[in-house]
Amino acid sequence: MDRVYVSYLRVSTRRQGESGLGLEAQRHAVATHVGGGRLLAEYLEIESGGKDNRPQLAAALAHAQATGATLIIAKLDRLSRDVAFIAGLMAQKVPFIVSELGADADPFMLHIYAALAEKERAMISERTRLALAQKKAQGALLGNRTNLSQAGAKGRQTSSDAADRFASNVRPIIEQIKASGATTFPIIGAHSAHGDRR
Repeated sequence: MDRVYVSYLRVSTRRQGESGLGLEAQRHAVATHVGGGRLLAEYLEIESGGKDNRPQLAAALAHAQATGATLIIAKLDRLSRDVAFIAGLMAQKVPFIVSELGADADPFMLHIYAALAEKERAMISERTRLALAQKKAQGALLGNRTNLSQAGAKGRQTSSDAADRFASNVRPIIEQIKASGATTFPIIGAHSAHGDRR
């Protein structure tokens, strides 16, 4: 019996959705993973990943559960950067695959990647807040009051890109440590703290 999937794609802005920017790369990643399986449906959301109200994601999850399909996404951040959300899906036994990480990514690794992305997002936000406070203290007028929505979208995309780069840099380190036999968070943490990169 062929394995069946429901895909979920997400872009953050209306302009990205209309231009297809990012969507084709996500579709390609999903299609590569599905291979000989069967894709039942594709759900597309044009919304920030930080928003709780994502009707297309809810529909994709409901469709996957109703048909016994596996939810497939190109990258973990397309689903969420929130560790609690990812943990909730796993606790509810909702099967999902991140094509970028492969079918062998276990719950532990998914938690690690989500935690890294969440932490990087928080660090970027704090650095931005401090930099703006310093500029304001120096008397600078902040913001362009004529295109606030564009500026906000650009800032969110910059944060998203930075978190992706951070996760990409850390992934090889985690994989190397895992390949050396470390399988639990305390062991991986101990390897990382001692600079073990074998």
